[in-house]
Amino acid sequence: MDTNALRILLENVAKGKITTENALNDLKDLPFENLGFAHVDHHRALRTGYPEVIFCQGKTEDQVSEIAKRIHSQQSHVLATRVSVDIAERLIEEFNLAEYDKVARTIFIPGVEPIKNTGRVLVVSAGTSDLSVAREASVTAHAMGSNVESIHDVGVAGIHRLLAYREKLNSAKVVVVVAGMEGALASVVGGLVNVPVVAVPTSIGYGANFGGISALLTMLNSCASGVTVVNIDNGFGAGYAAAMINNQSV
Repeated sequence: MDTNALRILLENVAKGKITTENALNDLKDLPFENLGFAHVDHHRALRTGYPEVIFCQGKTEDQVSEIAKRIHSQQSHVLATRVSVDIAERLIEEFNLAEYDKVARTIFIPGVEPIKNTGRVLVVSAGTSDLSVAREASVTAHAMGSNVESIHDVGVAGIHRLLAYREKLNSAKVVVVVAGMEGALASVVGGLVNVPVVAVPTSIGYGANFGGISALLTMLNSCASGVTVVNIDNGFGAGYAAAMINNQSV
């Protein structure tokens, strides 16, 4: 339940459209609901502005399905990340409006309130191999109410490709940069824009990439001011942070 839904509920009680008992019944599972295998945090949207997100890796189909149903029952958007094909098929079958992004490995199920689509988050990825992480960032930021644009395959090996998009870079409220290999793209973008840059190292690369550690260290050691770094392959974390920055700036 988000702030708007709670406000509507209280207004309906005040107007006599809903009885106090019915309102209490709607609120009985705040701040969380115990499913035995999970405590679903229905209060999160009231605290942070966005409902709990389901991280599907390690969860069964039944567990993800039940958590999604409980979140959606509160009229909230449902975002699930690291979704396997089997879980995706289950959620698509159970929710008519479920949107599956196979590349991002995400499922988005819209709630009652439409997405705001404000500001602009720009997601820039170095190579096509980084696309899964970049798409996860894009889906997350969009689900949280941000306008999102993407530029893919503009890594530093062909820097002229990135420079062709200077106008888009300069018009963004926040830029997410996704890169593997040596991860240099974040520093380059950080030196071109006057907005926050959220850098995502990916595990893409040859042996000395060490599963993304080389890109992580490069980004952490960036000499460009305004670059903040999330964990390896954490497109969700980057998209979430970018949306929070963007939504505060509009």
